Amino acid sequence: MNDQTSTVLRTEHTGLTVASINGVLDFWTEVLGFQLVYRKELGGGHAMEQVVGVSGAYLRNALLEGPDGYRVELIEYDSPEDRVVLKQRPCDVGSAHLTFAVTDLRAMLNRMAPYGWTATGEPQTAPSGTIMVYTRGPDGHTIELMQHPE
Repeated sequence: MNDQTSTVLRTEHTGLTVASINGVLDFWTEVLGFQLVYRKELGGGHAMEQVVGVSGAYLRNALLEGPDGYRVELIEYDSPEDRVVLKQRPCDVGSAHLTFAVTDLRAMLNRMAPYGWTATGEPQTAPSGTIMVYTRGPDGHTIELMQHPE
């Protein structure tokens, strides 16, 4: 088969590694409005190690679906023992963020705060009228919020 014949069909999901699925599930469902599609224990073994590229990987996951069909997979690893929490800055190579359009940016910031999410700076308004700000969560993830003008 010619490599040029392979194409991307669709976006499946974005995976985020978290310290505890139970610890973040309420944030994703109650604050952001995602629906739980399923939870699975994927276990360990050679096949999972090969998929994720981590020797000794043992994990479970939860798949969530947003209001527009966008899916996020939360992944919790039990092993290996030497896991760390990355707190990358947006300028660090390899850093990534999700962006969600919201109806009221400041109200969403208030809803996120009890779950340990904070704005990394002050919301700014672009010439188009869109208000935006990055937020950082306790597991080191970044979510950008955007409020478009009506």
